[in-house]
Amino acid sequence: MRLSELLEYDSIVVQCHDNPDADAIASGYGVYTYLKSHGKDARFIYGGRFRIQKSNLVLMVTELEIPIEHVETLEVPELLVTVDCQYGEGNVTKYDAGAVAVIDHHQVSGTLPALSEVRSNLGACSTVVRELLRLEGMDINGDKGLATALYYGLLTDTNNFTEISHPLDKDLRDDAVFDRSLIVRLRNANLSLRELEIAGAALMNYHYHEDYHFAVAMAEPCDPNILGMISDLMLEVDTVDTCLVYSVLPFGVKISVRSCVKEVKASELAEFITEGIGSGGGHLEKAGGFIQMELLEKQFIGMGETRGEASGNAGGNAQTDGSERIRRFLLERMENYYDGIQIIYAKDYSIDISGMTMYHKKKIPLGYVEAQQVFPTGTRVCIRTLEGDLDVRISEDLYIMIGIRGEVYPNDRAKFERSYDRLDVPYSFSGEYAPVVKDVMEGKNVSLIPYAKTCISSGEVHIYAMELDHSVKVFTAWDEEKYMLGKTGDYLAVRMDDLHDIYIIEKSIFHKTYEKTCVGETQ
Repeated sequence: MRLSELLEYDSIVVQCHDNPDADAIASGYGVYTYLKSHGKDARFIYGGRFRIQKSNLVLMVTELEIPIEHVETLEVPELLVTVDCQYGEGNVTKYDAGAVAVIDHHQVSGTLPALSEVRSNLGACSTVVRELLRLEGMDINGDKGLATALYYGLLTDTNNFTEISHPLDKDLRDDAVFDRSLIVRLRNANLSLRELEIAGAALMNYHYHEDYHFAVAMAEPCDPNILGMISDLMLEVDTVDTCLVYSVLPFGVKISVRSCVKEVKASELAEFITEGIGSGGGHLEKAGGFIQMELLEKQFIGMGETRGEASGNAGGNAQTDGSERIRRFLLERMENYYDGIQIIYAKDYSIDISGMTMYHKKKIPLGYVEAQQVFPTGTRVCIRTLEGDLDVRISEDLYIMIGIRGEVYPNDRAKFERSYDRLDVPYSFSGEYAPVVKDVMEGKNVSLIPYAKTCISSGEVHIYAMELDHSVKVFTAWDEEKYMLGKTGDYLAVRMDDLHDIYIIEKSIFHKTYEKTCVGETQ
């Protein structure tokens, strides 16, 4: 997408995510500045329950005179541009608009509009916006305030530049002509004295689970970004692998979740904690969410507690009791998450097939792609599947299979030749999700459909499978860093000819694609 494409509209609103951080404010300000420079009637907004309170962000907005507005309602604009987030995500208030554009640097979470520029290989959305401005001939150094904002956005989103790897991020870091004195002030204004007290009290009163290596702490009501800072600091403790920091508000509970181990995705943990009582999500290492007090009260009432006891609105003792009940509830959810999950490292796992049933694939036309026809050999790519993302390196023998619902899984040439017959008919995709492969270094998304050919099971592929009665995470032999999650009702499967080729098959797909093998059929 080019920023110049936005100029076709007159009434334009630039929106960053709720509880905006420095990168969201900076990148939104960059897009707003471009639009205003072309005479557009533009506004820069954010929604949500919380106004900007964090000291460094208040200083940033004030000193750079960034015209960001907090809104609760919005008159429908011709164009809404979401920046540092994606329209419809849980962390951004959804407003109606004539058309939508997306500018972001996070992983794609759903269907993007035609007007979109998502560069998930970059460290900050500030870098994405800097590149979009550069393509339009706009030098950020012509506006020292804008250069300072984008520089600070990158600095904060890459942990003081320690997480930079892409050359474009390095270019912004090295090329920006920024206000050095203001950056020094911003870097030293992350906490007010009151927020320091809140953070200190939370860190002094934590609960640590020795078996599962997680910590839980409650903070007094504060800016959600402070919860994130507390959880970031807590995660630096050598024995803490995951943590939950929360704050009890009159209308609900705000949570911040962190993980530093591959066995737990922070986003998945946040979704588990808030399931049925709110919403949660985020990314692999950082996530957050919100629990609605009304739904939480129903949970407590279901356990025989009164509404006053549950919410803590019946006086001083009830307030204390209510907070304690919330603490116990969150601890229980954390424990339930760990109690109910088995982890399998397929490469080294000795699977017991005695309790499993043999199946073979039905003769249903499937798609396949010879990976080296899409990317050069050696390219590191992310294959986006319905069950999760897989990171693989392109090789001459790598085939990518496309299932009936768009599920994608890797295969090698030898297994493909044993398992499938090629069909001389065009491939027709009928699934809900058109699969893509991302070049990790270039950040380029490529649809697999144009490269797909048709094949059908030869009937020679047999697997052992069993329906799951608990959750299982499988680190496949293909990808030892990211897991496939199987929930109750899904199937754990392993190829008969390779007992380390273990994977998950989603329950709605399994019986459409597999059937039991009759006795003697494999002879």
